[in-house]
Amino acid sequence: MTDKKNPKWVPQLLAWYDVHKRELPWRDCGDPYKIWVSEVMSQQTRIEAMKPYYDNWMRLFPTLEDLAKASEDEVVHAWQGLGYYSRARNLRLGVKDVVENYGGIVPRDRKTMESLKGVGSYTAGAVLSMAYNEPEVAVDGNVLRIYARLYRIFDDILSTKGKKTITAIVEETLPHDRPGDFNQALMDFGSAVCIPKTPRCEECPIVNMCEAYQHKDTDKLPVRIKKTKVVEVPVFVGILQYEDYYLLHKRPNRGLLRSMWEFPSVEMVSTFDEGERGLEELVKDLGFELALQPVLVKEITHIFSHRKWFMKAFRGDLMYAGDAKNITIGAIQKKLPKDWMLIKRDEFADYAWAGPHGKLTEMAK
Repeated sequence: MTDKKNPKWVPQLLAWYDVHKRELPWRDCGDPYKIWVSEVMSQQTRIEAMKPYYDNWMRLFPTLEDLAKASEDEVVHAWQGLGYYSRARNLRLGVKDVVENYGGIVPRDRKTMESLKGVGSYTAGAVLSMAYNEPEVAVDGNVLRIYARLYRIFDDILSTKGKKTITAIVEETLPHDRPGDFNQALMDFGSAVCIPKTPRCEECPIVNMCEAYQHKDTDKLPVRIKKTKVVEVPVFVGILQYEDYYLLHKRPNRGLLRSMWEFPSVEMVSTFDEGERGLEELVKDLGFELALQPVLVKEITHIFSHRKWFMKAFRGDLMYAGDAKNITIGAIQKKLPKDWMLIKRDEFADYAWAGPHGKLTEMAK
């Protein structure tokens, strides 16, 4: 059985990490803000995919104070492309808390760190161990998978029992002289060797101490029992043009993709006629009439954690229902509710688009 009290695999993993660790801009910097940003960005996003976003973020908000001063719209716009936008909003609020209530110094203890908006156990452990060398664990999906195989744990790693069992072992095996390096070693090891479906056991530096490997159970571990039901939602979208302008809608300040911009759309319709009627009702309340073209220009399937959108997009032309000859675009804009606007195509990049709606911008003429 693999030893939990004095695990021989820990120094072997650290030796592997010293040779194979990835060169990342936030590593070995000792800056808790940069590490905090990197950890939040890398949740639900591969490291290689998020690096350009991290670099751009640091150009825009190089310090805690710069991010604290930024508006929510600026922050969400900078996050566009990473998804899960609540991460960006919470990061901004957490940083504002640090600047306003902690003198601009990221807390050094787990309890205070976890009190910040959007900071959970994993992020707190990662920041404290990597920035301050505090002996704190950072347990995420990578770590749960590695330990489930290493110690041959058949508890569901998504269950409370499974997480508690593994976290307790991680705490026992954490080397207090190199906690930050150990947590990063587990990240890199889980990304490069002990990968989810087909672990590269032939490359593993600790394979001789892996209980799952010894019992030929690597294909059975970890155990993950998903219970989340995904709701399928058809979305009928109109890329609607008034002269040289496109009509956009800002989503509500709550729920999925909150406060982000989208093309006018109607959910839960199954035919073109239903979608057309839905869009006509939307624009009628804004003072427009609609001529929708019955030609599908783009079809997108987009999966969120609990919803799956099946999007169908159509082009259409808007006619102002009032005295169009004697009214300016500016006057029409003033009549629109705050959550609607008309903008030109070359202004699209200035706005934070609601997920897959950003992919529809290329369909605008």
